[in-house]
Amino acid sequence: MRKFFFLTLLLALGMFLAAQTDYAATAKAAAAVESKVIAWRHHLHEHPELSNREFETAKYVEKHLRELGMEVRTGVAYTGVIGVLRGGKPGGVIALRADMDALPVVEAVDLPYASKVRTTYLDQEVGVMHACGHDTHVAMLMGAAEILSQRKAELAGTVVFIFQPAEEGPPVEEGGGAKMIVDQGILEEYGVQTAFGIHINSQTPIGHVNYKPGGAMAASNTFEIKVKGKQAHGSAPWAGVDPVVAAAQIILGLQTIVSRQMELTKEPAVISVGKITGGVRSNIIPDEVTMIGTIRTLDRDMQKDIFERIRTTATHIAASSGAEATVTIQEGTLITYNDPEITRQLMPTVVATAGENNVHLVRPITGAEDFSFYAAKVPSLFIFLGGMDPAMDRNEAPGHHTPQFRIDDRGMKLGVELYTNIALDYLQQARK
Repeated sequence: MRKFFFLTLLLALGMFLAAQTDYAATAKAAAAVESKVIAWRHHLHEHPELSNREFETAKYVEKHLRELGMEVRTGVAYTGVIGVLRGGKPGGVIALRADMDALPVVEAVDLPYASKVRTTYLDQEVGVMHACGHDTHVAMLMGAAEILSQRKAELAGTVVFIFQPAEEGPPVEEGGGAKMIVDQGILEEYGVQTAFGIHINSQTPIGHVNYKPGGAMAASNTFEIKVKGKQAHGSAPWAGVDPVVAAAQIILGLQTIVSRQMELTKEPAVISVGKITGGVRSNIIPDEVTMIGTIRTLDRDMQKDIFERIRTTATHIAASSGAEATVTIQEGTLITYNDPEITRQLMPTVVATAGENNVHLVRPITGAEDFSFYAAKVPSLFIFLGGMDPAMDRNEAPGHHTPQFRIDDRGMKLGVELYTNIALDYLQQARK
């Protein structure tokens, strides 16, 4: 019932805004540019690039923005591209963001534009695939840039288009992504007052939008645990200290932190080990084992507590078998926080654009986004856009970061409209 009244209020506000912003004109313009958006997305999907290596993607975006007559800046956070569109009227400044990088995944989807790209990642040969939809984000924002450029005269302020590299996580030794863009002072330099971002979702039907005020996505931290033992022959384990067994016990112990030590009725949390390496052959107990994993949290106090419990669990379990464990937890993304006030201000535009019955208030998710760094700097809104064929069963739709990941091209038109209308409405309201 609360959702019904809230959305009804948003729709009423959206109708008020519609008197100032011509949503029908945006829809018509988005329909006109849709075939281009699809073609751009297919090209990007076929030519994916990993984090901080988006060289050709950046050139592709830069060429488009320059053809639109924008002020363009390249090399931001290594490969990022910034486009600046100054409207015909004075006013505020909004940033629209799309991420550009792909993942080390071998594509298993039978598409004419499927990726065949291979490269080296963490010393392993891997495939490269847009397995999270960043190709659609870039294409949609390119489409919005084209429409807004055509409506420059009516634009009451400035739109800063951020085509961002390395959302999936840059190489540790390099840094990058949204954090580097914020640290470089880009938002202050252009006077950005608010930021807006979209993430497409492969398990939400096209035409639908999900949102969550406040904490919408989890903070993400990568951890590494090195377990040091004593090498021995596999036939005589008592002659050494087996770090493999200690590592196995640590992995099981980590799972009890969330299941038995955290107050999960407060906020969810996740600890997952994604990789474990050690040893060279079957009959040698190795000297050392290394495991890496991810921590997802939605509460800062719980995050701190989990960090300490991981250190305690790993070191004590290792010590119990005569081994030693060292734990390193890297700085990661923050909680993606949708500012309640800016959410109230901008959601009427989302409702008016997508339709009241297609906008859904959802629970937070334990996925993470480095859009969180923009949201920590300026009041921001980040929403989720449907990209699934409605004929599919959402329970069978492939998830993100998988070889089977797929997005229905028809979902992108609404994304173009949302980027466009959010910019127009925010700047119109900021002018008052």
